[in-house]
Order: sequence, then C-alpha cells, then structure tokens
Amino acid sequence: MLVKQISIFLENKEGRLAEVTSILARANININALTIADTADFGILRIIVDDAEKTEKLLREYGFSVSVTDVLAIDIDNVPGGIARPLIMLHKNGISVEYIYAFLAKEDDTAHVIFKVNDIETAVRILTKNGFRNTAKL
Repeated sequence: MLVKQISIFLENKEGRLAEVTSILARANININALTIADTADFGILRIIVDDAEKTEKLLREYGFSVSVTDVLAIDIDNVPGGIARPLIMLHKNGISVEYIYAFLAKEDDTAHVIFKVNDIETAVRILTKNGFRNTAKL
C-alpha cells in the first residue's frame, strides 16, 4: 500500500518535462504514474517509478530539486462513487488528504489511486481493515 513518490521541481519552461522523461528513459526507468501541478512560473512533477532510489540519485546528478515521499496506492472499483468510499473513511477518522491522483487499470475494471495524507500509518490501517487492495502494479 505504501509506495515511494518522487517530486521534481520544474521551472515552467519549454522542454523541461521532455528533459526529465528523456533522462529517465535513457536510464531505463519506467514511469508507472505521474501528475503535474503548475503555476505560471513552476511546476511540481510527481511520479511513481520502478526504481525510486535510482531515480532520485539520477535526477539530483542532473541538477533537479527532488524529494521522495511515501504515499498510499490502492485499487478501487471503477464505479460511480468508488472514490467516495475511501475518502469518507479517511475523513471520518480524521485523516486529511493533501492531494490525490488516479488512473484506470488496463487489466481489470479498477482504478489505481494515489493518496498523500497527513497520517499515513493510520490511513493504511483504516483502508486495510476495510478491504482495500494494495495497488500491486506500481
């Protein structure tokens, strides 16, 4: 349920996203999930990769500002209200969700959901107790 997420600070300049992804491709690092939040001046690229330690080291060598964070990764049913169920459970137990992103699984009718929360240990306990599955594909 816990996965390492790499966050990369990027200036909002043409080609920066292509540069990061090309560096990872040349190093044979696979990006399993990504999201980007941006402002007029900069963006934060958040990625889940197949080798977080190698990715962090490599991007630092190229001069990128990088941080590694534990996030939750669960599978939910891809049905109306599917995302509401874990969010309600977390809320009822005092867990704040800082951000979330999701994508559909290719092999079945589930969605893989990434959560950044304020109390990861409690969130894992609550979600596991309530039958949520670990996203094994990340």
